[in-house]
Amino acid sequence: MFTSQTSSFQESIDVEERDADFDNEEIAGYSQKIQQINSYYAIYYYQNTRSEASGESVAWSQRRSDSTTSQEDFSLTLLDTSLPAEAEPELRSYISRRLSKGALLGGMGNIATVELSVPEQAVGCYCCLLEQEKSPDQPEADGNGWVVCLLGGSEKGLNLFRIELDKYVQGLQGCLTPEMQNLETEVRPYLNRWYEESVMHIHRVVQLLQANVGYLLHAALSHKLFEVTGTDEKTKADIARFIKAASLQGLVQQDTTAASLCKAISEDSHTSLIIDCSTSPPTLTNKVSNRFCDDWIQAFLKAAERFNPFLLCQILENFKLKAIQDMNNLKRFIRQAEMSHYALFHCCLFLQSSGNGDVLLQNAWAEHSSLPEACGIITVLEEFLGEHAQGTLY
Repeated sequence: MFTSQTSSFQESIDVEERDADFDNEEIAGYSQKIQQINSYYAIYYYQNTRSEASGESVAWSQRRSDSTTSQEDFSLTLLDTSLPAEAEPELRSYISRRLSKGALLGGMGNIATVELSVPEQAVGCYCCLLEQEKSPDQPEADGNGWVVCLLGGSEKGLNLFRIELDKYVQGLQGCLTPEMQNLETEVRPYLNRWYEESVMHIHRVVQLLQANVGYLLHAALSHKLFEVTGTDEKTKADIARFIKAASLQGLVQQDTTAASLCKAISEDSHTSLIIDCSTSPPTLTNKVSNRFCDDWIQAFLKAAERFNPFLLCQILENFKLKAIQDMNNLKRFIRQAEMSHYALFHCCLFLQSSGNGDVLLQNAWAEHSSLPEACGIITVLEEFLGEHAQGTLY
């Protein structure tokens, strides 16, 4: 049983071997010296031609007629793009086909692979239709909007950042107009930063903290409070996003009472993790880790060296998956241990071998707080691990 547990852990941590297709797809053709993959954007004005457009919009559209694709019931007008001139019409043709089939729904991002005249030939493409707000004063605008496309990496890679991309594109909603007078001052700079803001934050944190990233992983799993000092707001936001992405909130089955208890245990037993970024490397105070979190450090560092943010995100997902698997296994072992001392012994060995005993037991207390028999088992497990810790965290 414990051999299979160890094997399972090795498979989850060795992402580069276990998920070779992903690695090859993202890495092939890129030198380690290249610090960022090519990224592109395009934004179009989508006009529902079934409703009569205003004279101003028609005049503006005529001025851009050289970059407009018209279908039977809609037109698609290019507003801005960073794509090469030969690639943009190919993307516009792809979007027009998607719109014709009703495959782009308002406010919902769609990710696919597109083949364009760019160095990568095939790239991941995130497309989202932002609908223009309906107004009684402008009934002709009903059904109009903007199609925002973000391109880079692969389809599989972009899917890992779907939530971040959705939020980033939604951030454009308030500053978009059909005439785009603020194109150069607001919209273009915002779209130029999409890759840096939505994809690279995990990489920046690993590069900043290096081997100390294990303390962040442990803080995320154990609901530990943290504070970032001595740096700008962007770095503070990056670290907060990393810890949130590494946490299991919303992924493990806990009711409100159990979740509150879990948080209370964390706050009572540990002081906040202080990350002082005024030094290089940053100085961490009240830092706590364990063998489970430490075992993942090298996987993060290797992916960061190769400048592969997509692989970093996949490693983070695998880290969380392994933690959840161990939590579910412990839950099952506790149920068995209530009926068998032999099962209790195996439960102790499982916790000891996991390297994540402190986090697993904290979660177990939260999950079983209303079950006296289970709480008795957890108390025995804590005593066992405490006796065998020998001054180190389990």
